[in-house]
Amino acid sequence: MYVAVVPNRKSPPAILLRQAYREDGKSKSRTIANLTHWKPERIDALVRALKGEFDGVGGNVDPVNDRVFGVLFVLKAIADRIGITKALGNDRTGKLALFLILARIANQGSRLSAVRWAQEHCVGELLGLRDFDANDLYKAMDRLSERQERIEKKLYSDYVNKKGSPNVLVLYDVTSSYLEGEFNEFAAHGFDRDKKKGKKQIVIGLLTGADGEPLAIKVFKGNSSDCTTVSDQIDTLKRRFLIKEVVFVGDRGMVKSNAKQSLSEEGFKYITALTNPQVRKLLRENIIQLNLFDTTVCEAQHGNVRLILRKNDAVRRKEENRRQDKILRFQELIEERNSFVSESTKADPEAGLRRLRNWAGRYKISSFASLSLDGRRLVLTIDEQAKADAALLDGCYVLETDVDMELMDARTIDERYRSLQQVERDFRTLKTGFLEVRPVFVRKKLRTRAHVLIAMLALKIVRDAQEHLKTLPDENDRLSLQDALRAMSRLCLHRYRPKDDVEFLRLPPLDDRQVLICNALGIRPPSPKQFSVRRSQIKS
Repeated sequence: MYVAVVPNRKSPPAILLRQAYREDGKSKSRTIANLTHWKPERIDALVRALKGEFDGVGGNVDPVNDRVFGVLFVLKAIADRIGITKALGNDRTGKLALFLILARIANQGSRLSAVRWAQEHCVGELLGLRDFDANDLYKAMDRLSERQERIEKKLYSDYVNKKGSPNVLVLYDVTSSYLEGEFNEFAAHGFDRDKKKGKKQIVIGLLTGADGEPLAIKVFKGNSSDCTTVSDQIDTLKRRFLIKEVVFVGDRGMVKSNAKQSLSEEGFKYITALTNPQVRKLLRENIIQLNLFDTTVCEAQHGNVRLILRKNDAVRRKEENRRQDKILRFQELIEERNSFVSESTKADPEAGLRRLRNWAGRYKISSFASLSLDGRRLVLTIDEQAKADAALLDGCYVLETDVDMELMDARTIDERYRSLQQVERDFRTLKTGFLEVRPVFVRKKLRTRAHVLIAMLALKIVRDAQEHLKTLPDENDRLSLQDALRAMSRLCLHRYRPKDDVEFLRLPPLDDRQVLICNALGIRPPSPKQFSVRRSQIKS
């Protein structure tokens, strides 16, 4: 007997249990039962039973959990959908690069830890990869770095096709990531955003679309200033992405005079914010007035540029509370020091004075909070006028742009600048959230670039997954990507051994939670029948 699948035109195929026999020297068959209404797992079990897989006395037909299937399945399905798999290529290097990207999401760590992680997941079944080690991954990183421009260009083309038109506005920001070791070819001491004193670092520039979609990423030496990285991004936009007209949005202090000139020479426009000293200079020169700052957007013309002014009351209250908290903490430290000095005749009051003055300078309250000694006691003096001056621009910001008023009004410019928060959120995801790009352990330039590119491509997958998970209708079913991957990690292949010399793997049905996650992510749940075909002979 055997199970036959009979096509049925546009309807689902008929699944029949048939028996083969011979009559008058001819092979014939007859239908014993129609199994079309059976569940796929029952049909699959019958097929294996007819093949004799459950024959034999003493065989173990109870399943044993094998490697994890669900995590790589959903992540690869997203990578396929957004074009990353195709952009990487179907050769061994592309498959290893895809593995590194997916492992960066599910298992932050070194290449060696990724190899160990692969032993617990269905890398061979899903990615077509077998027998690789850490050296293979490092070689793949070298080749991936060489392909970076082609990969980013292909993904940008897909992004434009999806949008229907080229980018007119791009967002740009930089961050840094500290290094372990001294010999990275990009390593240098620079502005420390990670608060890792004494650590060398690299600088990372991320270019995104107006919706925050990552477009390109680049690594610079650790002592590169923000503004010096802009010219490289202009080259990316012009040469690689062939963008002719663009509005470049950069944070305060990034788009300075040289960058503005470079943008102007290429025909690009810019939107940036002025620093606090620049705003104070405009106030002193009466180019703008303090009463122009309001919760609604106000605009002023200054030469060939437009100034967009606004006050954010929430930020103003936050800054005011932070300043008051610093003063209260400062008073506590002073009281603690005075109490210590009064109880110890050997204590040096001058030492406490120096230490607390340094504290005030570090937390930026020394402009209005001064310390002096009255005998052996520290005395705090608050200059209310200086304090008011320090709080003068709390919540106030000024944007500068050369975009024509006909193209963007003041409100739109303000909204576009605040879109930079999306890039900052992505940097947090890259550095401290899912992807943990820091610390960087590699040393060569090619591998450093590849490490950062892998993190950016992983970020694209994370963003897509998070957007899909937001569509779950019931708030009780809302999941973070971490929760979703944790649930999918329960989906493992089952290993059966019906006879001593035979074993096979089978994917069990998904539970309700896993089906919900697949549907939310826009992924077709895997069929148990589809992944139950691997069978191996055990050698004695």
